[in-house]
Amino acid sequence: MSGDREEDGQADNGTAAEEEDDGRDDEQRRGASAGGPDGGWGWVVLAASVLVLALTLAFPSCVGIFYGDLQKDFHASNSQTSWVPSIMTAVLHAGGPVCSVLVERLGCRATVMLGGVLSGLGMAASSFTRSIGQLYVTAGIVTGLGFCLSYQPAVTILGQYFVRRRAFANAVSSTGTALGLCALPPLANFLHGELGWRGSFLVLGAVLLNCCVCGAVMRPLERQLAPSAGRRPPSGSGCVGTSRLASCVGKHLALDQLRHNRRYRVYAVAITWTMLGLVVPLIYLVPFAVAKHVEAGRAASLLSVLGAVNVAARPPAGALFSLPWFRGRHVYVFAGALLLNGLSNCVCCLRGPAFPVLLAYVLLYGLSISVVGSLMYTVLMDVVADMSRFASALGLLAVMESATLLLGPPLAGILVDSTGQYSYVFLACSAVVTSAAVFLAAAFWWMDASERAATATGRTAQEERRQSNDELAVVESLVVCRPPGGALTSTKQDDLC
Repeated sequence: MSGDREEDGQADNGTAAEEEDDGRDDEQRRGASAGGPDGGWGWVVLAASVLVLALTLAFPSCVGIFYGDLQKDFHASNSQTSWVPSIMTAVLHAGGPVCSVLVERLGCRATVMLGGVLSGLGMAASSFTRSIGQLYVTAGIVTGLGFCLSYQPAVTILGQYFVRRRAFANAVSSTGTALGLCALPPLANFLHGELGWRGSFLVLGAVLLNCCVCGAVMRPLERQLAPSAGRRPPSGSGCVGTSRLASCVGKHLALDQLRHNRRYRVYAVAITWTMLGLVVPLIYLVPFAVAKHVEAGRAASLLSVLGAVNVAARPPAGALFSLPWFRGRHVYVFAGALLLNGLSNCVCCLRGPAFPVLLAYVLLYGLSISVVGSLMYTVLMDVVADMSRFASALGLLAVMESATLLLGPPLAGILVDSTGQYSYVFLACSAVVTSAAVFLAAAFWWMDASERAATATGRTAQEERRQSNDELAVVESLVVCRPPGGALTSTKQDDLC
């Protein structure tokens, strides 16, 4: 009887193994039919990702077009009004861990569509607000969270569809922000002139619902989803319950990199400090131009010029800095671009016709920010040696920089309220970004010099040990070699000495 049961068990195991092999073959066939990596439906997903980035990352800079109306209707100061894009941008970055959990649970497609619904409803609800505090919740928190849920999965899914062409896909998708800067400011300015800020927010909310359409075409590859179709996920895979809080934080936030990787620590501090002044000029550019008596339409066109410069400059910059000569030097090129970006803010303080001066500033700012945008994640990949920790390292960096992204615009608003001059904002941004660039370059140069010195010392010690071992081997070989008589003669002993 026991032998029969063993034979039945072996037969069941063989049947299960055959079914599992058949299941894997079916998964591979379905994965190939879904478009496969590096082509097919992946090009549609790439186009959808470009549109999602255009609608999400470029949107906060358009809020500056409505600053005047918001201050008038809500009797708000510059500092109070600037909290709206500040909260929106901060939530967009700080929501990374929440977005990561939702992607793990729901997948990229459903998460992008959920983000589209949230951002659209948030902007639509903003058109009915009656206080600046309500606008903080609707436009800041709800819309910002929707942007986060749409943007990050749209970038993540590209890594599933593109393997060999992943660098190209990332470079193309990064132009989405520049395209948004080209298209959204003229649209917002037109809507503002025709419908006012409330009607504009309602229409822009409808425009943001296009993220749902983009998410719908991001169908998952079957080879990634098939294992979960017939099996229940393990009970410990989520982050529910206080007992799993530590493992959840460790999974989605790379605290180990912050503690033990000094290059990542320096880079995270530099980027966090940079974000205090990097995006503030985009928010205050249109109000500054209007204060300089530039017509509102021409002031809004400056953002479109900035977007056009990004579209033209980012792909060549990405191709140039991927050459072998720049390998190991990315961080220094990145720091140089940051330095140029910081110094470009001083152009706004030059005397002369307002629009030509601002146009020159936009061109210089656009070229430098194109290099910064092309290399920011490349440098992070160089710093984080273990690519399996890259996603969590990026999540932690996003949370850290969200704090300064939140504080930057309100602090600039306080500066404008106290001085009555926008030029001081650009000078402050210049000081912040320039100091971060100098700190980043100096810190990495010092670490590289220390590692080179340590390597040279270790190489010298290794050569000395090798030479000592060689000499010892020669002496031992001479001692072992005895004459046929069995003992060393006095002559040979003298020779050895």
